[in-house]
Amino acid sequence: MQPNTIFFKLYKLPLLLALSCGFLYWTFAYDLARTDYIKLLTLYVGLFVLFYKLVQIFKNQIAFLSYLAFGFRAIFILAIPNLSQDFYRFIWDGRMIFEGINPYLFTPESFISTGEFPIAQAQELHKGMGVLNASHFSNYPPINQLCFAIAALVSGKNILGSVVVMRLIIIAADFGTLFFGKKLLKKLNMPAHHIFWYVLNPFIIIELTGNLHFEGVMIFFLIWGLYLLHSGKWQWSAVVLALSISTKLIPLLFLPLFFQWFVKRDVIARGTKQSFENHEMPKQFRKPSVQHIENKNKATIFVEIKRLFIFYSIVLGATLLLFIPFFSSEFISNYSQTVALWFQNFEFNASLYYIARAIGYTFRGYNEIAIIGKFTAIIVFVFVLALSFLRKNEATVKLITAMLFALSFYYFTATTVHPWYLAMLLALSVFTNYKFPLVWTFMIVLSYLAYLNVNSADKSENLWIIALEYIVVYAVFIWEVFIKKATKVEA
Repeated sequence: MQPNTIFFKLYKLPLLLALSCGFLYWTFAYDLARTDYIKLLTLYVGLFVLFYKLVQIFKNQIAFLSYLAFGFRAIFILAIPNLSQDFYRFIWDGRMIFEGINPYLFTPESFISTGEFPIAQAQELHKGMGVLNASHFSNYPPINQLCFAIAALVSGKNILGSVVVMRLIIIAADFGTLFFGKKLLKKLNMPAHHIFWYVLNPFIIIELTGNLHFEGVMIFFLIWGLYLLHSGKWQWSAVVLALSISTKLIPLLFLPLFFQWFVKRDVIARGTKQSFENHEMPKQFRKPSVQHIENKNKATIFVEIKRLFIFYSIVLGATLLLFIPFFSSEFISNYSQTVALWFQNFEFNASLYYIARAIGYTFRGYNEIAIIGKFTAIIVFVFVLALSFLRKNEATVKLITAMLFALSFYYFTATTVHPWYLAMLLALSVFTNYKFPLVWTFMIVLSYLAYLNVNSADKSENLWIIALEYIVVYAVFIWEVFIKKATKVEA
């Protein structure tokens, strides 16, 4: 038998699966229009099924899955994103910085409307990002802006060149997530292949590498920071967490959750160890009573609170330090105004908010997004505080699970849930036993069909499609968090 024949017989299944995925990714990258909904849905479902089988069958072949993950990403290298226009704004901001102009102080529209073209290809970039994006100030934090500026430095006059540079940065971040994700999983005594539910997921490959969303960079810093925290290097963890916040602001939501990890973690560990030693030793050699130990532990709480304060100071101090190059009074006004839009103006792919909006229409006759947005922000804040002080988050897995619940609650109540927002949710779920984020990354493709209406003149979202997405997601969420958990307790 010929060597080639033997090779094909041994590796027929992985080759077929890999080639099938490669073909579908190539079609997705270079031969798909966003409005071709049937093709979009078919490609996505096919890729998700193949991805699931790959991880299921080859979960013990880490190297093989790693090569596939980055081989599939390489397919997108020369592709212009086809499901998002945001990258045009990324390029605009980067070139503004390269020209010495603060991107937080001017909107693209303010230049174009007066006939000014401060950067190369200004008109093309303005047209590509759309009027809505062009009329708002930039809301991308400084590490994100640094990535944009690098793209401008390398390719300041070619859009595809800038796309390639930003894509390489995102792929490099995914390498980092794979590296530290595997190390953290091993330290937590969890299967290393779980990281591929994130790294090999077609949702991640398409939304981050394909559509150039920088959630991947934020996630890399967060996973690295959690690894450092678990390893006892909490000062460096604080610095890296600041880098994550300075890429996307969403990790700010997690800061209160660190309270018990710092304040109770060491106290519980010491109390458990000393109680065990007392129980094992002969009476005459036993250490002071449990009550004495508890009193001693209370004294150490002040030390732990001091350490927590230092941790928060490093995180917030480093974050503010990164913003300093852009700081001005106009920056504070413009940035806060732009961030507020996500709570009080924009609506897309929401769930509980749409129910609240419908109730508002019934009783008041008009949309009350400004009121509902503020109210839900308060509810989310209270929920995170409850998780921080009422739930035991002293272990790393419990801390990550609390992050998962906090972020889930935020998205369940948010006015806007773009597909790429789920990347963080999926990354956190890798270190837990919950799979509802994985299911959501499958169902989220329906959000791209949200404007599929029978009446082509109707530009509103098709709420039946949104409802289908969330019915499945909430069903799995309720099963995993409440029913399945209750069943285990009863057993």
